[in-house]
Amino acid sequence: MRTRCRHPTTRREDVDTPALAHTHELRTRIARNLATFETRPLAAGALRRAAVALTLVAGEDGFTHWILTRRQPRMRAHAGQLALPGGKCEAGEDATAAAIRELREELGVEAGPGWVLGHLDDYATRSGFLISPVVIWVDGPPTFQPDPTEVAEIFQPGLSELLRDDAPRIEAIPESDRPIVKMPVQGDHWVNAPTAAVLYQFREVGLLGRETRVAHFEQPTWAWK
Repeated sequence: MRTRCRHPTTRREDVDTPALAHTHELRTRIARNLATFETRPLAAGALRRAAVALTLVAGEDGFTHWILTRRQPRMRAHAGQLALPGGKCEAGEDATAAAIRELREELGVEAGPGWVLGHLDDYATRSGFLISPVVIWVDGPPTFQPDPTEVAEIFQPGLSELLRDDAPRIEAIPESDRPIVKMPVQGDHWVNAPTAAVLYQFREVGLLGRETRVAHFEQPTWAWK
């Protein structure tokens, strides 16, 4: 299957938010906010360590976007789901090294340790992983060479999506005493935790400078395996 890459059309809110232009000023502000945030690592226990790359890139409109993928429908785990680039940490790897490697292997996007702006809290998934999010800044528009066995589609939503008035959506579910969280992407589409939890905390900490925790958020029941 050929991998598709979707570039969202410029929305009204994009042109009204100059603070989200892909500039050194925005990079510095996000890095400063992440540096002053004290992350809360979780003990892995029986969970397998993994890392995801929340990768900030320049869009064709000059504003900052981030990379989201749709996993191939024939994959053994989480087939067809929307996800940040990422995967299991290999032996001897920390979260930063794993996120950089997965970004290269999945999408062909090269990044170095100096491109990392900071980290967010660990998130334990129902499927047995302890995910460590790594925020990465890419100066220009990325050139993709996706792995067709893993990536079906590539999306580049704008950061302005994360600041919408209707985000986040926090809802109770009867199967758990923990609420689920959803964040918008591509207009009327929404993603769930763990991706939504990472995006919500990045919005609060990285963009708005608020100390906000997300480990308590639940995943939808279809992700409990």
